[in-house]
Amino acid sequence: MKRFFKPIEKECSAKKPALSPSKKDGETTETSSEENSKKDPLKFVTWNANSLLLRVKNNWPEFSNFITTFDPDVIALQEVRMPAAGSKDAPKNHQELKDDTKASREEKLILMRALSSPPFKNYQIWWSLADSKYAGTALLVKKCFQPKKVSFSLEKTALKYEPDGRVILAEFETFYLLNTYAPNNGWKEEENSFQRRRKWDKRIQEFVSQCSGKPLIWCGDLNVSHEEIDVSHPEFFAAAKLNGYVPPNKEDWGQPGFTIAERKRFGAILKEYLIFLCFYELAVMKP
Repeated sequence: MKRFFKPIEKECSAKKPALSPSKKDGETTETSSEENSKKDPLKFVTWNANSLLLRVKNNWPEFSNFITTFDPDVIALQEVRMPAAGSKDAPKNHQELKDDTKASREEKLILMRALSSPPFKNYQIWWSLADSKYAGTALLVKKCFQPKKVSFSLEKTALKYEPDGRVILAEFETFYLLNTYAPNNGWKEEENSFQRRRKWDKRIQEFVSQCSGKPLIWCGDLNVSHEEIDVSHPEFFAAAKLNGYVPPNKEDWGQPGFTIAERKRFGAILKEYLIFLCFYELAVMKP
C-alpha cells in the first residue's frame, strides 16, 4: 500500500448534448443528470483549519486561490471549531451552525458568506459539530457529485453524531470517504486521554474491518505519525516528556501521536483493509 496517492485530473461539469451516431439526423441524445451523478469524485483536499472562522478572517484569499487552482472534487475540513445549533441546556443540532445569540449570528453570517462565494458555492456542505467551539468537522462535495449516503458516526448512522463532531462518512458508488478528527493521545494516563485514544483506535479498527466491498479513502487529522520517516527527528519525539512525567507503560512514552502504542494500533488498522490515506501532518512533529 502506498502512503500517498496522486489524484487523477477529472472534469466535473456535465457533458453538453451530443449527436448520437446511431440516431437519425435531427435526433439528439443528452447525457442525463442521473448518469452524470454516478461519476465519483477523484480529487481530494483535506485540511485541519484550526478554527474555520479564523481562517476566513485571516487566510481566505490564499485558501480560495488554492481551491480555484487545484479544483478538488471534495474538501474535508477538521477542527472547524464552530458550535452546533441549540440554546443552552437544549438538545443540539450537530449539522447546523449556532445562531441563537447576536455573536453566533454574526459569526455564522461571516462563515456562510465565505462559503457561498466562488469557488465554494459550487460545493454542498455537511457539518458535524461539537456543542461548543471545539473540534468539529465539515465535508464539501461538488454539487455534481451526490453521495449515496452521508452519516456522522462510525456506526454509519445518519441520526447519530460522534462526540465533538469527529466523523463524517460519505458513501459513493465505488468507495467510502471517511473524514475524521482523531482525539489527541495526550501525555498522562490518569487524565484518561490514553484511554480515550485507545477506545477511538479500537472503534476505528472495528469500523474498517466492517467496510467490506468497497475501498475506503480515510482523510483528516489522524493525530498519528506511523513510522519514523513521518517525523523530522524520531529520537527526539520518542523521548519527549511533559514536565518530566514518564508514563508507567514504556509503549506510552514520547510525543503524543508518536508513541509506540499508537503507532502499533495504527499499523493494525491499516492491515485490516485497503485504505488510501490523505492526512494532515502534525505541526507538533517539529522540535
